[in-house]
Amino acid sequence: MKTPVRRKRLSPKERARVDELFERFSTLSETPKTELNFSNPFTLVVAVALSAQATDVGVNKATAKLFPVADNPADMAALGVEGLIPYINSIGLFRNKAKNVIALSEIILNRHGGQVPLNRADLEALPGVGRKTASVVLNELDIEPAIAVDTHVFRVSHRLKLSSGKTPDKVEQDLMAIVPEPYLTRAHHWLILHGRYVCAARKPKCLECQVSDLCPSRELFVGG
Repeated sequence: MKTPVRRKRLSPKERARVDELFERFSTLSETPKTELNFSNPFTLVVAVALSAQATDVGVNKATAKLFPVADNPADMAALGVEGLIPYINSIGLFRNKAKNVIALSEIILNRHGGQVPLNRADLEALPGVGRKTASVVLNELDIEPAIAVDTHVFRVSHRLKLSSGKTPDKVEQDLMAIVPEPYLTRAHHWLILHGRYVCAARKPKCLECQVSDLCPSRELFVGG
């Protein structure tokens, strides 16, 4: 079952600002995708689960060696925790992640016939797969529009005054309520990439930003 989306009514001025914001993002990158490397739903789930508190670059380096050996639940489960660790020990929290990846592989084999369950409830029931990971998977595979709120999305959403939510879940709710529907499946990537490469935490590149004139926080970093 898809998560119901409650739309929020904005003032005409704010509606126009938000529409223009995402229209510009679309001109910068029409079809944004995750920077994690994957070849099927299973490797996507694993890559996203490994990416918690780790960089996409670091995860891709690890999975470049792992996925040629185990790109399906059966081969991954056969590695076992100790067999998996050498492939991912360069990633933070690798021991706990190894336990989760092996456990979720076994569950997919035993409960889902070896196929990744592509619905939110079953995904979130997998070890190491919370709401954010499920959202990334469902959105990336065009199954359900979702906005996974990581540190980049959280920061950018506040600076652009798209949300004042204190938690990732509240920010997600706010974004899903105001992002123009045609852009819902891509907003997650645009906000992540914007936060990663332009609206950085310490030194945002406001003078290079394509949406700076639409940003209420611009004056905090570059003056009036």
